[in-house]
Amino acid sequence: MIEVVAKLLRGPVFLTGEVMECVITFINPITARSTSASSEMLAWASAQIHCQFHTSESRVALPPSEDTKHDVQAENETVFVPNRGERGKCILATPPKILFCDLQLDPGESKSYSYCEPVPLDGPPSFRGQSVKYVYKLTIGCQRVNSAIKLLRVPFRVFVVYGLEDYQFPPDEAVAPTNPFLDEDENIKKDTRLVDLATEMLMTSTSRRSLHLYNITNMRGKVGKFCIFKTIYKIGEDVVGTFDFSEGDIPCLQFSVSLQTEEHVQEEYQRKPGQPASLSTHARHQESCLHTAKTHFSLPIPLSATPSFITTVVSLKWRLHFEFVTARDPVEPPTVLENQSEIITWTGAGKIDVDTFSWDLPIKVLPTNPVLASYVSQFASSNSITI
Repeated sequence: MIEVVAKLLRGPVFLTGEVMECVITFINPITARSTSASSEMLAWASAQIHCQFHTSESRVALPPSEDTKHDVQAENETVFVPNRGERGKCILATPPKILFCDLQLDPGESKSYSYCEPVPLDGPPSFRGQSVKYVYKLTIGCQRVNSAIKLLRVPFRVFVVYGLEDYQFPPDEAVAPTNPFLDEDENIKKDTRLVDLATEMLMTSTSRRSLHLYNITNMRGKVGKFCIFKTIYKIGEDVVGTFDFSEGDIPCLQFSVSLQTEEHVQEEYQRKPGQPASLSTHARHQESCLHTAKTHFSLPIPLSATPSFITTVVSLKWRLHFEFVTARDPVEPPTVLENQSEIITWTGAGKIDVDTFSWDLPIKVLPTNPVLASYVSQFASSNSITI
């Protein structure tokens, strides 16, 4: 028996172009049955990154696939196919890297190997939607002689920062800040600069603030004003907006604001022409606001959510969806006399004729620092199997 443990050193979230580093350890554990002759032998082990693409047959129509490979692993096959047995289609894969050939482990002995590979720049972001899914995995395959290949899969999450792939690092980084007490590998230094550059680009894009004012009106007149200070956010931020109903001619009884994503299938891949987008609500604020002059809302963008993106098959857009309930006739506020001594109970009107209307405000949501997203990732940084 050999235990195989794979651990992602930096956590399970990466940027495209960033180098993934995984330590893979093979252990021959000591058990009650172990003897001096119970050495274990593996013929080979290899590792590879791949991205699986899943579609909903009711919403997406893809052209016929030319892949005729079988979906089962032959009993004694030595060809490493990391997506063998997986659902969907492998749309992206790095070249496989051989970790070793002919490894022998004595009882209690272990051997570790470091796997380093850049996450492909041309890949899509990780996404689990209603129409499509993009799922990334690191797969380690190993085999005993005359035995079936065993696969260990470590899922991870990928962010795409658009524009980052066009940046060229200067050859001379002598002026860059360095730590004289650390002997940093050149790939690690470049990888760190990539994350720092992405963080700086995201901070620059999302820190710009300018006042956006919108008049809220319906067919009967002005309801109020809506104010928001920016329309570009990172996941993990709060979307904050304010309402001013003090200058409205039409009383607003209630409003709700929903933070939503729209998943659009590109026209050429739609199962039915003109099919609507798939909507998902990530946060919602609802408030009764009759006789309210000013109020606000704050909606958090979950760190687990997928930022805005577009591929050849699907696009994901974010929006704020507003719904308003307004009165058709003026609603007078309750009055209080100066010297009121009796106890009075205020009750709402028994019947009010109302109108309802909605409004959508597009916003843009970008990724965040992958280190931050790793803290709340649903994926574990390590996984293991026994063969």
